[in-house]
Amino acid sequence: MKKKSYMNPYVAGVLLGLVLLSAMFFSGRGLGASGGLKYTVVAAVGAINMEHVQQSPYYSKYFENGERPLKSWLAFEVLGMVLGGFISGAISGRLKFKVERSPKISTKKRLLFAFLGGMFFVYGAQLARGCTSGAALSGMAVLSVAGFVTMIAIFGSAYLFAWFFRKLWI
Repeated sequence: MKKKSYMNPYVAGVLLGLVLLSAMFFSGRGLGASGGLKYTVVAAVGAINMEHVQQSPYYSKYFENGERPLKSWLAFEVLGMVLGGFISGAISGRLKFKVERSPKISTKKRLLFAFLGGMFFVYGAQLARGCTSGAALSGMAVLSVAGFVTMIAIFGSAYLFAWFFRKLWI
């Protein structure tokens, strides 16, 4: 059996802090991922029905002055995360399709709950005007009260929901 190797969480935390610091230094902004999905959806709507985009106050602002949503730094950040994940998986020999699940549930049910959880998280991130990385990590890095409140809410709700959904994993 192949021994699994994991990064020390303290080293990972320091590295994450350095990535956040360099993002703020080079781009003048912190990290954030939920906006990248929003820009992708806006670009897709624009590709399907540009007339609707031009009439919509929400969508039209993303196309003002010839701008394109996929040229946003957030879209490039998310693309970099996906490519980095593939490269990391390939280097470590873990690049394979696998659905991790409890033996008590089917793969189909696991994927359904993962999809629903992702949808709720993205919707909540849009309501909160940021996701874990944008609102919580970047917010806490600049000592924003909203960043600390967001992180407490994320961990508190995760702890609460984990109790209700634990039978899907244990």
